[in-house]
Order: sequence, then structure tokens, then C-alpha cells
Amino acid sequence: MPTPFRFLALLGLALGAIAPLHAQAASGGAPDPEQLRKVVSDTERAFAKTMADRDFAAFAKFLSADAVFQGSKGSLRGPEAVTAAWKKFFDGPQAPFSWEPDNVEVMTTGELALSSGPVRDPNGKLVARFNSVWRQEAPGVWRIILDMGNDACECAKP
Repeated sequence: MPTPFRFLALLGLALGAIAPLHAQAASGGAPDPEQLRKVVSDTERAFAKTMADRDFAAFAKFLSADAVFQGSKGSLRGPEAVTAAWKKFFDGPQAPFSWEPDNVEVMTTGELALSSGPVRDPNGKLVARFNSVWRQEAPGVWRIILDMGNDACECAKP
């Protein structure tokens, strides 16, 4: 078979394999946004619990291979850089801070989500807000791909 025909034959086979997956997704309808919000909220809380439990290995499992954490000293790219920088936060018996989502939004495709919320010191004082982007990497498996914290401010309310 000449090369263009071989390419078309392979393309046809690939499309034939994808079509049933697309039909299955289409017949299942769009993901339920409220259920996805709950799943991502629960995932963020489980991620935060790794800090409270002082479980560094569990923390690392939430990081995507593409993870980028932005901090005051620049960006950390990849799980190795993130874990190397965050290891110090897991030393000692008490967590130096905690966080919890108070806002979660999920794309209608169910592939990406944004979570944000307060970061508190051990006494409960608000010290920052976090913003995280999560990606569903497999059915029911969410991993963090982007993270950034901002110092808290006592802003005047309108």
C-alpha cells in the first residue's frame, strides 16, 4: 500500500477505535458539576490533611508530573522541585499552616478545576489565600498542576 493510503487506513482505524468512546461519553451526558465540585473539594481537603497528618509521602502523590508551584522566590517545576522545597514544612510535630477550600469551580468538561481558600497559621490567623488548579488525570484521580499563594490582606469591603 502506498504511504498516503497507509496513513488513511491507520487514521480510519484510529477513528474507528475512538468513535465508541465518544459515543459512550455522549450518551452519559455532561458530568454533574455539583458532584465534580464535591469531589475536587474533598480532594483538596485530603491534600491539606497530608500536612496536618505530617504525611509527606501522601502529599507527593497529589502532585501531577506537570506540577508548577509559584512562590515568592519563583516557580517550582515538577514534583521533585516541589517536594524538595516543601519537605521543610513537614518537619516537626506541628504543621506550620493549614488550608481549606472555600471556592471550587470545575470546567463543564470535568477535566480541570480551580480551588481556592484561606491559609491559616497554627493559631488560626489568616496569613494567605491559595489558588490551585487540578486536572483529572484518570477517572476519579485529580492531581494538582498549578498552585499559587497570595499573602492575606485586610482589604476594605465596599
